Amino acid sequence: MTRVPIDPADGREIENLIARYAELVDDGDFAGVGELLAETTYQGSGNPLQGRAEIEQWFRDTLIVYPDGTPRTQHVTTNLAIERDDSNDDEAFARSYVTVLQAVPGDVPQIIAAGRYRDRFERRGGAWRWAERKITIRLVGDVSKHLRS
Repeated sequence: MTRVPIDPADGREIENLIARYAELVDDGDFAGVGELLAETTYQGSGNPLQGRAEIEQWFRDTLIVYPDGTPRTQHVTTNLAIERDDSNDDEAFARSYVTVLQAVPGDVPQIIAAGRYRDRFERRGGAWRWAERKITIRLVGDVSKHLRS
């Protein structure tokens, strides 16, 4: 498989999906995250998750939510590269860095995690959808106010 640049319009649609994920998590909209990733295999540090309900429940069970309804985070996605397989116009791959900042009441903003996303997308019915997201966190700060124990 040879990876080649993706059409700019397709790339923009995929970039928007990646940005939407960060917005939904930061807004505490875990139902929205589940909907966005409904047909995705989601792999973090634990077992792979699949399907809307399983992914939504994982976020609800794992992240601390504050009275404003959010985890008080800001996901910053950078160094985004999107390519496709030269033999399949309906499959794309993205890799990017993620830096997660958090500011809880009474604390200053701080970086709590940084790592990489590796994503696979499929075009179905004329629209791009997530097929797989693999997250590797390489740097971990104080996540005691972010993750439930």
